[in-house]
Parts: sequence; structure tokens; C-alpha cells
Amino acid sequence: MMSGLGDAESVRPHWFHSQPAGDKETWLPFSYEDSHKLEEAHSESEEAEVVVAVEGRRYDVSLRERMRRAVYWDEPPSHVRRCLWFYKGNKECSYSPYAEETSQLLEEAYLDSVARNVWKKKVVLPTGETVFLQSPKVITQLAVAPAPDKDKPPASPSETIQPRTLGRGLENAQMDVPEGEPETVDHLVFMVHGIGPACDLRLRTLVQCVNDFRTVSLGLVNSHIRETGAGPRRINRVEFLPVSWHDVLHSDTGVDKDIEKITLPSISLLRKFGNETILDVFFYNSPKYCQVIIDTVANEINRIHSLFLHRHPNFTGEVSLAGHSLGSLILFDLLTNQKADTDTEHMEEEEGEKESLEEVLREKGLEPHLLTLHREQVDAEALLLCSDGDLKELGIPLGPRRKILDLVKRWKRSREGGSQVQPLVNGHAAQETHQHTMFSYQSSSVGIGQVSVNYPQLSFSPQAFFALGSPIGMFLTVRGLKRIQPSYCLPTCNSFYNIYHPYDPVAYRIEPLVAPEAVDMPPVQMPHYKGRKRMHLELRDGITRVSSEVLGSLRTVWQVVSQVAPNSVLPLVGQGSEAAIQDDSEYYVIEAQRKDVAVGMLNGGRRFDYVLQEKPFEVVNQYLFAIQSHLCYWESEDTALLILKELYAQQKVPFRPSLLHQTSAEGGM
Repeated sequence: MMSGLGDAESVRPHWFHSQPAGDKETWLPFSYEDSHKLEEAHSESEEAEVVVAVEGRRYDVSLRERMRRAVYWDEPPSHVRRCLWFYKGNKECSYSPYAEETSQLLEEAYLDSVARNVWKKKVVLPTGETVFLQSPKVITQLAVAPAPDKDKPPASPSETIQPRTLGRGLENAQMDVPEGEPETVDHLVFMVHGIGPACDLRLRTLVQCVNDFRTVSLGLVNSHIRETGAGPRRINRVEFLPVSWHDVLHSDTGVDKDIEKITLPSISLLRKFGNETILDVFFYNSPKYCQVIIDTVANEINRIHSLFLHRHPNFTGEVSLAGHSLGSLILFDLLTNQKADTDTEHMEEEEGEKESLEEVLREKGLEPHLLTLHREQVDAEALLLCSDGDLKELGIPLGPRRKILDLVKRWKRSREGGSQVQPLVNGHAAQETHQHTMFSYQSSSVGIGQVSVNYPQLSFSPQAFFALGSPIGMFLTVRGLKRIQPSYCLPTCNSFYNIYHPYDPVAYRIEPLVAPEAVDMPPVQMPHYKGRKRMHLELRDGITRVSSEVLGSLRTVWQVVSQVAPNSVLPLVGQGSEAAIQDDSEYYVIEAQRKDVAVGMLNGGRRFDYVLQEKPFEVVNQYLFAIQSHLCYWESEDTALLILKELYAQQKVPFRPSLLHQTSAEGGM
């Protein structure tokens, strides 16, 4: 039966894309803005190939192919439909769009019936199903009954297939359609994952988790940031893009096959989980695989950054980094080894003194193969992009191919100002024979012992670095670091934030490594995104405050009786009362900018240990929610709000006080 249909009024089609859901394929609507762009492009050119950028320019839609493809990361392409008619089964909760051919067939039959006022006719669909056009408001569809099974009794009348409900136009399909997001990007944030292929308890991928984080942040920008229009820039949005390294480590290196050979057959599921997750920590402490991880993260960031600038040529905002768990340690090590502007200039001056790649190859007796490269117009820049397969196609034997690729890699590292080119042993790369590198570590200027690998340079200087659920403090301590010098800061990044949940078993503080007195100083408590503190925390603080005031009053009475000047105690009581009525959002700002607490220059003199407020049900059993606490950041509004505040701080963007100063009852649980 069809609901909500009247005369043949004009109905605008809406565009959908498919989304795998187990064995089925669900269809999700594009935003109104993206659907409008797709419909316009479809109307202007139905035959020519047209590619439309959608979803914040993170996907491209090919109209001729009806395919949607991701731009920044690897993802199977999904189908796209231009939808006008929808159906819903008797036991289904939502409508699904018909295929375009079926939708066009239904539309033509419907318009013909309306124009001629002829009803009570049948329309046979390509699937064999039949639609009955009984009246403008009564249209039913019956599915094809399955062929009878000789081995089974005939179906009872109660098991008869029920007709479907049809809807013409998106208005009658009762779907939630996203409004879309601004095209202009104010800030760009790269997010690096931790151990394992999944990022949360629902076993979602990094792309899915970052998509959720982006959605949360976009909602907070709309609800908490005031668009006054008085500033030079209008508030738009922050783009979050995922950076993955796990697949490269476990697929391209062949390490999984090596580990599989030595893995015991017992408790196979548990061992497989450990090989895919826990072993990532050990891989990162191995120079061989640490180099793979570092190179993958840096190269992916630079690649995506270059692609982003190409797709957003008017982007003038800042770029920041965020890492979860082990991903935060990877970024910390990478940022620790970045070259400041002065170091880069010095490195560029020395480049003229280094040998060219052609000279290096000639010195190693590979001159005959240079003629082959010159014949194919392969210069030094092209050679840097060649793989073993490319050289094999040129007819270069295996031995020289290996030598050429190894020399190219070492020459590139020396040009980047990295570690010195390793010597050759018996004509083969020393990487295969020297044993000391497998256990070699280096110390930076602040005494941070790191795996001795070549750390690539990023193509930009980050505005901020956000560590989520980070073990950085623990790793630095295990490496033998006793203290970070207060004057130390990341060479190219001036802002650093260590954000963690109080029950996160992987997270550690970092402020005590800079200021030993910070051990007794609690971290900065992050405000709830709805304002102030959660109710159970206010109750706990209220009980503590009342107890301290009662104790202070008794002490005051005792001192008066003892004929001691009371004004040495009264200010303490006054300070406690004043702190009691202080708004939580004001406390956040004051505590983060305290000048009497020396926490070094990692965050420009500001505090950088930030703790989330635990939820009331988490207080019941801390151990029960420990694992969940380590994976909570992807959907945490409080985390997203802090990141937005710090990113927009330089623009002096005000946040709506009506939301930041709500009572705890409104702020909720």
C-alpha cells in the first residue's frame, strides 16, 4: 500500500549510496547538499563522464559508473543510485530505494495513470514482482512466491508473503537525511590509530571511528561555537582524516607469515588476536619494523596532506596531529626528530656538497645499467619511484636490481639529512648482516632513548599534537628517561595535550616527568560538553568541601580560644567557598593557564595533562570499564570539544556561554 500520495506533483529524486551490512547491502542517503550537486550534474550532462566530489570532498562519485570511491584511504567502491520510489516490508523498520530501472518504470506507470485517470492496473517489475495501481493513494506490491518444495508441507495462510508499502519521493520514505557540512575547512587534523586493525569494542575500522569523531565535532561546532560574523573568518568545520599503518606492517612485510610458522595451534583465536594487536608494541621496538611503521605514518601524512591541499586549494588553516594509544607514541617520536627551520636551512646548504645519485651508482660498478636507464629516460627522480618489478621489466638482473634499489634508498636518506649511509659488506647491503643495528638505540638532546631508525620529515609544522589514551610517559620511563628538561619542546610543534580517561589502563601522565612536584598536583579536569561537572562528581566535591569547611570552622574556634590571630585561617575558609562556586569552565581555563605551576615548554608553558570526567555508571566498577575507557575517545564529546577549543583558540572564537554555564542537572550524567 502506498501512503501520502496525491496528484502527480513534481518530486525531486534523491541520491543514495550502498553500505555493506553483513550479508546484506543497505542504502544510505547523501546529504541534501550533496544530492543537490549530484542531481544538477546529472541534469547538465547525462551522457558524458562527470565526477562529483561529495561528503566534504572525501569521496568522488562517478555518475556514468554510478560508483562512489574514497579519496584519501583504501576502501571498496560502493554503488550509487538516483532514487525516486521506495519500499518497506511488513517487518522492516526503514524504507529502501528501488533500482533506477524499477523506479523509472513505476514513475512512468504512475504518471500515465494520473494523466489518464485509469487505475486498477498491474505493473510487472523486472524482478517478477507485481505492483497493483489501485488508486492514487492505494498502491500495493506482492512478492513472487517461492516455488513449492516437495519435501515440505505447503505454507499456512499466516505465512503468506505480506505486501510492501511504497513511497514516492523522499518525503514519503520517512528517512533521516544529513544536512551536510561546509565546504571550507578551518583546520585539518590527522588521526593515527594504535595497536590492532580495530579501534573500538565494536571492532570498527579506523575510518569508521574517525567518521564518528568528525560527526561529533561537527555537531559541537554547530552547537557551541558562536558565528558572530565580526571576525575576519567565518567558522566552518574541522576536517579529521585517518592515517593507518597496521595493514602495511602486517601485509607488505610478510611478518604475519613468519609469526604464523612459530605460533602454537592451541587457543588459536586468542593467539591470533595477540599476533594482530599486542605484537604491534614489540614490532615498534624492533628497528626493522619500527622503520616500516615510522615511514608508513610519515609518508601517509605527507601524501594525504598534499592531496588535501590539491582538493582544497584555498585552505589557509593550520594542521594538527592526534594519536591514540601506540599511535600517540609514534607521533611523539616522529615529532621529537623533526628538524627546525634553522636545521632545515643548514641541511639544504650541505646538499650541494653531496654526490648525485648517478655518481653513487657509477662508483659501485653499475654504469652499464645506467645506459639502460638513460635509454628509457629514467632520471634520478623517476628512479626514486621505481620498484623491483619496474627494473625487472627493463631487463636488469636480480643482483644489480637489489644493489640499485638499496643504493637509491640510502642515497635518499642521506639527502634527507637522516642517518649516515650504512657501509656495504661483500657487495650486499649491510642491513642484512650487521647485528648491532637490530638492538641499537639513540638518545636525543633531552635523553629520550629511541629506536635508531631514520625519522622522515613532515611537509608542515603542526599547530598542536593531541595524545589520546597515551603510554608516552611509560615508554619514556622504560627507555631510561628520568626527567624531561623544562626548556624542551617539540622542534616544530608548540602545543601538546595528553588527554586520558581516569580508568584507562594504557594511559600515563607526563607532567611529573617535567615537574616532579606535579605528582601531587591533579591533572586539569576537562569540562563536560554540556557544561560544568557531572552530578556525581559535584556531589563528591560538595561532600569534601563541606567536610573541609566544618573542619576549618572547628580549627578557627580552637585558634580563637587559644588567642591566636584568626585572620591567618579565615582566608583559607574564604578561598574554599570561592572555589566552591567557581564555574567549571572557568576552572578549566584558569588551571590550564596557571603561572605558578612550572610544567615546562611542551605546551608553551601551559599545563598539558587533561583528564576526562568518568560517567556515573563507570564509578560502580572501575575494572569492568577499563578496556572500554581506553577506547572511549572516538565517541567522546568532551575530547572533541577540548580539541575544538584549542584549535580555534588562536582565532579567539567564543563558545556559547549558555551551554558552557548550564547547571549540573542540565549537564546531566
